[in-house]
Amino acid sequence: MSQLAEQLSWPSVLIDSHCHLDRLDAESGSVDEVLSRARESGVRGFLAVATTLEGVPGLAEIGRRHDDVFFGVGVHPMQCLEHEPTLEEITDCIDRFEPVAVGEIGLDFQTDEQGQLRVPRDVQLTRFERHLRAAHEAELPVSIHTRAAREETLKMIEHHIDPNVGGVLHCFTEDLEMARRAVAHGFMISLSGIVTFASAENVRALARALPLDRLLLETDSPWLSPVPYRGRANEPARVLEVARVIARERGISLDEVAMQTTANFHRLFRRTAPSHAAAASFVNA
Repeated sequence: MSQLAEQLSWPSVLIDSHCHLDRLDAESGSVDEVLSRARESGVRGFLAVATTLEGVPGLAEIGRRHDDVFFGVGVHPMQCLEHEPTLEEITDCIDRFEPVAVGEIGLDFQTDEQGQLRVPRDVQLTRFERHLRAAHEAELPVSIHTRAAREETLKMIEHHIDPNVGGVLHCFTEDLEMARRAVAHGFMISLSGIVTFASAENVRALARALPLDRLLLETDSPWLSPVPYRGRANEPARVLEVARVIARERGISLDEVAMQTTANFHRLFRRTAPSHAAAASFVNA
């Protein structure tokens, strides 16, 4: 067991609620090696989110080989596509692969130096709405990317999401007011390695202010490596660094952060809960 994992008292464990296991840096090694290192650091659950529908079968295969890996279905707002998936195609993908979430989906209206969007606004809005409708039909929570699209994101959430199903705003860096509006609509807020950055006092303020029962942890690996790993490819083992900063900022133990965020994860992503898995095994026996 690693020195970092020893700071967790068994049975406290961590979950990386948002990672890209199909996009790992070659220097990180195989998926199996990356997952092994994470488990040694006390991470016992992983939500691998898709960025294209074409990537879903690969994630489903990883999930088939690893009982602690779950996956989401969706198209990232920054993906440039020749063919936009229809509602029926998204729904068919959900039915075929049985994910625990719809994501990574959302809106990104950040422009480049020329003031241009990578994916046109109307295309993003249509894509996002189709995914939200598919999630609603399947009664699945969503994992949402939002940047420079505050009001549009909230409007879509409030119009299309059942608060009893909810979702998560992943890698959240917006303000407390936006977080509170999302939380009021059944959402969790996920914090990434950005919380460790010296320049990210606004995110640490969120870590202190948000209810602990509404927080999730993530790496967004292979991006956003936390301190002290900046400049290197990120991986799920480093979600521990996120948990340590949140514990420090709130003045509570690492165990408390681990236990509550793990419970939050299973409460939101119901298909990952041990009771759900046991019921499925019983039904399929």
